[in-house]
Formats: sequence, C-alpha cells, structure tokens
Amino acid sequence: MKIVSIEKAASFVKPGDRVFVQGAAMTPNALINALCEERYTELENVEVISIHTDGEVKYALPPYNKAFKINSCFVGGNVRKAVNTNQGDYIPIFLSEIQLLFRKNILPLDVAIVQVSPPDRHGYCSLGVSVDVALPAIQTAKKVLAQINPQVPRTHGDGIIHISNIDFAVEVDMPIHTYEPTELSETDQMIGKHVAGLIEDGATLQLGIGNIPNAVLANLQNHRRLGIHTEMFSDGILPLVEKGVITGEEKELKTGKIVTCFAAGSQKLYDFIDDNPSVHFKEAAFTNDTALIRKNPKVTAINSAIEIDLTGQVCADSIGYRHFSGVGGQMDFIRGASLSEGGKPIFAISSVTPKGISKITPALKEGAGVTTTRAHVHYVATEYGVVNLYGKNLHQRAKALISIAHPEHREELSKAAFDRFGR
Repeated sequence: MKIVSIEKAASFVKPGDRVFVQGAAMTPNALINALCEERYTELENVEVISIHTDGEVKYALPPYNKAFKINSCFVGGNVRKAVNTNQGDYIPIFLSEIQLLFRKNILPLDVAIVQVSPPDRHGYCSLGVSVDVALPAIQTAKKVLAQINPQVPRTHGDGIIHISNIDFAVEVDMPIHTYEPTELSETDQMIGKHVAGLIEDGATLQLGIGNIPNAVLANLQNHRRLGIHTEMFSDGILPLVEKGVITGEEKELKTGKIVTCFAAGSQKLYDFIDDNPSVHFKEAAFTNDTALIRKNPKVTAINSAIEIDLTGQVCADSIGYRHFSGVGGQMDFIRGASLSEGGKPIFAISSVTPKGISKITPALKEGAGVTTTRAHVHYVATEYGVVNLYGKNLHQRAKALISIAHPEHREELSKAAFDRFGR
C-alpha cells in the first residue's frame, strides 16, 4: 500500500472507469470530492455505482457532474435530483444480489473507493460500519483507493482488508457520518405499541433506522431473549442490550451475536460497535440471504412503505415515476420472516403523509413500482391498529386496510373499494 496525497490518489481514476463508492456512514467524502475537484475537467463518462451515500458528493453537483454518470442501486437524498434527470439512473435490485453484479462481471469495477480504519499490527484495516456491498466491491475491483481514518470503528466479522490489497491510500482524521435520534411523535409511539404487541419473546428482529423502529424498540423493555439479524441497526437497540433484553440466545445462526451488514447512528452507537466481538458485520449476501434468515426463530421483519394499495401491493422505492429510495433488503427479509418458524413480516407506516395524504390508497400512483407484491404482505400497522392480510381475498384485504386508514380518508377508500368490488 502506498500513502499518497489526496490529489495523487485522484489521478488514478481514468476516463470511462466504473467506480464503486462505499456508502452510508462510511462514505469517503474527502477522497471522492477531491477526485471531482482535481479531475473533472479531464474526466468524462466516469460511472459511479453505489448504494445510499451520505454528505455532499460533488459528482452529483455542477460543474463536476459533467464528468460523471450516477448508476445508483439505492437512491439517497444527495443524488436524488441527479438520478431523476439524465445525469443518473437507478438499478432496481435486491440488496442481497448487488454483489452478483460485481462477482459475475455484469458491472465489472475498475476502481473501488472506500474508507477504512488504520491497519492493526497484522496489517489489517476495517471497513467500519458499512460492509454490505463494499466487501465484494474491493474483492473484485481492479484497483482499490482507501481513505484511512482513525475515527473509523474497528468492527468484527468479515469487513477486513489487508493493506496489501489497497493500491493507494490517503490519510484523513474526521468524524464519520452520524445520525442522531429524534423525538418520537404521538403517532410514532402508537405505531410502536401496536407493532411491539406482535413481537414474541425469543424473536429475531430486523429493523431499520428512524422513529418507527425506535418506537418499536422502546416498547420492548419487558421482552426477553430477543435476537438481532438485520441488514442495519441504529441507536434504538442500545437500551435493550444494556438491559439484557437482546441476548440472541435463541438464534440458530450466530447464536448470541448481533448480525448486520451496516449500521448508522450516533457516536455512542459507534463507540458500542468499536472492537465489540458481540457484533458481527457481514456482507449483504449473507445477512440478506432468505435461506439464512429463515433459519432463525420467529423472525420479525419491520419495514416501511411509501404507499400501500387496497389489495396490499407495497411501493417503497418511488413516488409515482420519481425514484425516491430503492428496493434494498425489504423483500429479502419479508420473505425470510414469512418462511421462518413463527415469523412475522410487518409493514409499519403512519396512516398519512405530513401533508395529510393517505398512505393507504385505492391504487398505487401511476409509475410507482411494486416493491413487495400483495402475495408477500402479511401484517400492516398504522397508528390506528394492526391487520393481517395473509389468506384474505381482495375484498377482505380492502376492508381490513380501510379499518386502519386515517378516519378522514375511510369514506373515500370505502367508495373506491365498492366501485372495484361491488360491495
């Protein structure tokens, strides 16, 4: 491994290269922004492929964006505008399968740009809190550029890379991205109570980041022997670990371990993760493998949606034609939970948007993608209750979903159901 200046590292990307950028809290912003600033007048047709990235990424901004094209596997706020124009595009793909794009040379990588911890005495660096698809990227890319940062937590599991596998590196000392928990609303708390009522002792949980997952976790203080096998987690698990609620003792796969492929939260969360052998970071091909997920008992997968139609179709990646996020691992875990012994796949949403628009709709918006089919949907929870759609016909589903819609929208939804089903 050669330590070089950030300007020198930027020179190793060539016109026409396909470049992978590590995401989430580990986004190597200093290195990728130096690449943009130093080279944008010389480069052209550089394809940037990633999942969700954070912070300012100048390849999505003028004048730098003239040299780059974004090909996003999960759309974050910092590239959303670009992806919805001719400056970028979106690849709908399960998180568990992104690695196949690299390993099967469907999208062969010229360069992988990552952020890592300093090497230990054996020469190994850690990919920190974002192993997900970064591990297969560095294993297959022709060249690896690394941003070495002492503020990167050293994580246990598979997210390690030896210095001999890093071609060039730059040294920085800066905080990784943090995400502070926000205050729970009354709606969040009500949804959290409804969902928590579905969770049994000994369950294996999959949750994401945000107020609803945190509200669910806040209502699990009296549960016992819970486990975590998830694609990501945040601060909400910390009180339950401290209280001994999360033990993982009933998990079949990596018993006693918190298993994830990435994490995002506060500095307190990263301090908990740092050099903690109870937390195992694996690549997404492992955490999101349905065949592995289902081995755990009572897998309870809690996911969100942008909208759900009256038959149970879920859209979670677009608002009409506008790409908003991505397929991610939703289907991986919804299916894994439904196949797990005693498992429960759950969608937890507020009944309306901040503008008062119903999230339970007669039909998905024109152009909206079906992220999860109606055949896969079981439990749906809002602040007005929980329904189970499994085994129900279309009319019964509509009736159930209307019962947990916002009261101001129930009459309109009932009329739409009558127009469709004649009853």
